[in-house]
Amino acid sequence: MDLVKQPTGKTPTASDRLHLVMPRTFPNGYTVPLTLAIDSPMTEADHVRHVSILAPRNPLVEVATFHFVPQRSEPRVSTRIRLAEPQYVLAVAEMNDGALLMTETWVEVATNGCK
Repeated sequence: MDLVKQPTGKTPTASDRLHLVMPRTFPNGYTVPLTLAIDSPMTEADHVRHVSILAPRNPLVEVATFHFVPQRSEPRVSTRIRLAEPQYVLAVAEMNDGALLMTETWVEVATNGCK
């Protein structure tokens, strides 16, 4: 995926360790709910450093970034984001070994939340 490879120099790997939950359809793009959980024990040997939420069709592609601390935080987030139009929303997690894991989900919004 060029969107991730260009700034990081790494190619993300699709992973079932990331669970991105969003509604398939939502009436407006202003407050689309998002829940993300990552399967990780959050030990020094296996933890998530950070996760970026990307919406490629938004004016600002990087919607949010969440940082995690091993043994001090749970690797899960719930929030709301804005979406400009129907699109795939991506979650990209950088693990402690430098690996990039990715998942995506399609969200259909009826109105532009980025005007």
